[in-house]
Formats: sequence, C-alpha cells, structure tokens
Amino acid sequence: MVNWSPTTTLSPPTKKRLGENIMMAKPVFSYDELSDTLYVSFAPGEKATGIELNDHILLRINKRERRAIGLTFFDYSFLAQKAEVGPRSFPLTGLAELSDELREVVLDILQRPPVSDILLLSTYTPSIVETMPITSLRPVVMAAAEA
Repeated sequence: MVNWSPTTTLSPPTKKRLGENIMMAKPVFSYDELSDTLYVSFAPGEKATGIELNDHILLRINKRERRAIGLTFFDYSFLAQKAEVGPRSFPLTGLAELSDELREVVLDILQRPPVSDILLLSTYTPSIVETMPITSLRPVVMAAAEA
C-alpha cells in the first residue's frame, strides 16, 4: 500500500469547531494495488456515512457537520487513465437516488475543499433541458497514487 499526504485546507465547519489557528490538515492517500483501490482520508478513524456517487466513487461524509471524511476510488487505474482528449469524466449517477436534502448536502461538499482539491465537478448537457453532474480526477490525485 502506498501512502501520500499533501497539504489541504480544512472545511469551514471543521475550522469553526477546531479554531482558526490550527495547522493545515493533510489527507492521507492509500493505494491498494491488489484491489486497485485508492483511499483518501481527511479524518482518519472518524465515523461516516457512505454516499455512492457512482459505481467507482464512494464519498464518506459527516452529515451533521456537512463535511467530507474521505473518498474511495474503486478500479482506480480505470478512473485515472488518460483519454485522447482531456481527462476522463464520470457521471454522478448516485445523486439521483438521494433525497433532495441529502443531494444538496453532497453537492455542497463536492464543491468545497478538500473534495474539490481532488475531484473536479462539472455538468454534461446532452440537451437544452437535460443536465447531468459529472466528475473527473484532478491531476494531482493521479500523480499521488503513482508516487
């Protein structure tokens, strides 16, 4: 298993809870080559609710505090493969199965650090009236697992 810890900022609820003058949190990246799974932990050991964003990405959150606890990427080498044109994007199909309230919480978490430091959130628009949230891995995450 490979571990890697970059520096990132803490979410606003965490800063409020712990105080503004704390050191920067460092997510822990662990790659399991046998299962081809990348684990990213923002709060190791903390209990969390798992939200399946799609078949390959699991977001772990603290619902009460509206903050990310970690991410798990299944079949990571597939997710990190380079495409001929730009990064690979993946639909967030799991959002459709969430309640409106939980979907709002998850979208908020996805758009803030530390998750936004790892996942780029975007929208695919197949028609004028239809949109689908999609995501792709930021290059730093791809490089982290290769290290």
